Amino acid sequence: MLSFPLALATMVATLQAASTPATPLVVSYGDAVLCAGVTQAGSELEGNETARGRRLFDAALYWSLTTIQLGQASGRPPIQTERDMTNARIRSVRDLSQRESRMSERLESCMKSAPSLN
Repeated sequence: MLSFPLALATMVATLQAASTPATPLVVSYGDAVLCAGVTQAGSELEGNETARGRRLFDAALYWSLTTIQLGQASGRPPIQTERDMTNARIRSVRDLSQRESRMSERLESCMKSAPSLN
């Protein structure tokens, strides 16, 4: 049986390989946190009833796992990574609900950078 960190790293690597980008995607922890927060918020606001909602859910899963992996790699306590993602999601829900164009643009960018999970 795989340990959780190893299973998580394997899943993230599989998801990243599935996207086969022309150039590898390299993001900072801060950018990953923002993408995790905004895609979680977008998924929460959209729901899973639409194709867009399902894509948002997949992007939120990808960015959340990526953020957790980056947090672990940088030695951050898991509780801090969770707190960072929660704070980013709360801010993103507010901004998306208010139709903040900057946040809508970030949501689209984060969705495009996440691999398809289909």
